[in-house]
Amino acid sequence: MPIYWAFLTYMLLKPGEENREYWFMFSGIDKVLHVSIFAALAFSFIAAFPKIKFSYFFQIILIYAFLTEIMQAEMGLGRSMETLDIVADTVGCLIGYWTYKLLIKRYF
Repeated sequence: MPIYWAFLTYMLLKPGEENREYWFMFSGIDKVLHVSIFAALAFSFIAAFPKIKFSYFFQIILIYAFLTEIMQAEMGLGRSMETLDIVADTVGCLIGYWTYKLLIKRYF
């Protein structure tokens, strides 16, 4: 879990590159990536701490999302703070949480 958080922080703060030479690159791919990485983060976080209250879980993930967006704006490495990134992070967080709960309910 700490390794994933460190990797995620690095990926969210490193300078961005627009590369459209591949067939799978499209204009909203960064939002899809935000949703998917925060879904994985939320899933692994709730799996590691299954007894945590939803409100605490949600606050921790959203504080992390806000802090990474603020750091992107402040570090001046070519990244910018975007409100839609925080929305995508929130959606990913909820998807990861609900996926975990669905799998636990169905298989355990």
